[in-house]
Amino acid sequence: MSTNPKPFRHHAAERHASLNRRHFLRGLGAGIALPTFASLAPGALPLLGAAAPLATTATGAPLRTAFVFFPNGAIPSAWWPKDGESLQFGATLQPLESHAKRLQVLGGLDHRAAEPGPDGGGDHARGNGVFLTGVRLKKSATDIRAGISIDQVMAREVGHLTRFPSLELTGDTGRYSGACDSGYACAYQHNLSWSSPTTPLSAEANPRLVFERLFGSGAPGERAASLDRRQREQRSILDFIVSDARSMQRRLNSPDRDKLDQYLTGIREIETRIARAEQLGKPRDPAVETPPGIPTDYGEHLQLMFDMLVLAFQTDSTRIATMLLAHDGSNRSFAHIGIPEGHHDLSHHFNDAEKIRKVADIDRWYAQQFARFLDKMESTRDDDGNSLLHNSMIVYGGGNADANRHTHSNLPIVLAGGGGGTLTPGRYQKHGGKPMSNLYLSLADRMGVAGLKQFGDSTGRLGAV
Repeated sequence: MSTNPKPFRHHAAERHASLNRRHFLRGLGAGIALPTFASLAPGALPLLGAAAPLATTATGAPLRTAFVFFPNGAIPSAWWPKDGESLQFGATLQPLESHAKRLQVLGGLDHRAAEPGPDGGGDHARGNGVFLTGVRLKKSATDIRAGISIDQVMAREVGHLTRFPSLELTGDTGRYSGACDSGYACAYQHNLSWSSPTTPLSAEANPRLVFERLFGSGAPGERAASLDRRQREQRSILDFIVSDARSMQRRLNSPDRDKLDQYLTGIREIETRIARAEQLGKPRDPAVETPPGIPTDYGEHLQLMFDMLVLAFQTDSTRIATMLLAHDGSNRSFAHIGIPEGHHDLSHHFNDAEKIRKVADIDRWYAQQFARFLDKMESTRDDDGNSLLHNSMIVYGGGNADANRHTHSNLPIVLAGGGGGTLTPGRYQKHGGKPMSNLYLSLADRMGVAGLKQFGDSTGRLGAV
């Protein structure tokens, strides 16, 4: 699979009262895509001479995919539902009961590439770095090598449809470099998204910066102007940089010219992103105040980040997102729920009943945060009248199965949303030791990623999702 980004694509929009941005005429050359108009009925007219558009549902509404990661595995006895025809949640997932018909619990999915093998320790780094890549990591503090993550495979295919190809969010506020876990680079443990095997995409932890990136700064009604101003400033800076770089090109030797060419390629990609944003029109300005910076309360922080994700999906600013609630190996304490000990320390419980109870309580707390996010996704109407949750595929899970034993088989995974009607929620599915990457292939198909025969260590599509 090529690692080159997808070229910027132009779509022409037919002017028609009932036509939205997803309908276009072929053969007219370059055009300007319209913003999403909630007042126009998606899917009102058939596509003219075209296959089904990328990353859309049968109604023409956008199809979104997000991956939400929680740290340090789970207590299996508290996580897994009871067997039976109906979905009967265990203690950890009880906060999700109101969404039982809108999600499925997936058992028997493994990440064999995260197992120790000859590399020894480092299960937290591997659990994190393998989660969306499905490949074995190179054990080094400086020479990093993973694989492109599935969210970025999707973004390369459908990212041109939105102002932002993807959105990377985190609840971790630290920035880490060097070695972190048993000789593995910190990059593995603190990033979910990888645009190439050697390039992790840093996630943003500040909800205010995320909001201003999406919609511009200032109060409601002022943001469009501020966004225009920022784009003009960016263009001015880029023009200056390119002019300055070209003036020095004659004085460089061959290796340095190669370096400069790589640099200018990066500049051109930024220019393409700015042009894409301008082509897709102004973002819808949500009628809410700009959030503050990072709250001191961790739960409030996560809820603000989830709110940013809902707004990004609601305004069709992106259709691909990742959210790292906390990195694997996180030793955050949870004194606000009566647990002052560190999460990672407790996860190595050695069958101590009190420690097991506390870890299960932490797992349940994370599930509560996810449940509030699903509440908001379900209560937010999409352009076609369905909920955002119905028109989404949300993977919630972790890269360790049982952190006490550092296992990576039978991972704790929930798949929420209806995939625009293509998923079958409301059940507990046991897949019997299939690669997690098989699930990713199945989701990529639904996002319109064409010709992806394999991803990571996949052995085929996941039969029933």
